[in-house]
Amino acid sequence: MPTIFTRIIEGEIPGRIIWRDDTCVAMVDIRPLNTGHVLVIPLAEVDRWTDLPAETAAHCTVVAHAVGQAQMTVFAPARIGLMIAGFEVPHTHLHVVPIDHMGHLDFTGADPDVAASHLDVVANQLRGALRSDGHTTVV
Repeated sequence: MPTIFTRIIEGEIPGRIIWRDDTCVAMVDIRPLNTGHVLVIPLAEVDRWTDLPAETAAHCTVVAHAVGQAQMTVFAPARIGLMIAGFEVPHTHLHVVPIDHMGHLDFTGADPDVAASHLDVVANQLRGALRSDGHTTVV
């Protein structure tokens, strides 16, 4: 059975995808740890990131870096946090989170009730910043 991420990637269910290339997608998290939280997800449905081909893991990190630069531009946080936990969905995903303190990386602080309209605004802001940075894989 495909993971929820695969179902979003394949367009079976909606998602706010901001980046798509031949290796991965990046999408706005619907339960953000902080405003601007993005997931970078390889197309290959691999549970543990350590089981990814090294090239795929490296590429996802490069995409996370580009997303992080866009997040800095749009949200001006103190830092951009990068985390791979892997317990929520059995499909590798990198959390790229604008943070002002360590509490912004605590999953107990995820917002399950964020307005869809707010997520749409975040997605559009990040797409604009990525395009301004010259990225052509923005969707």
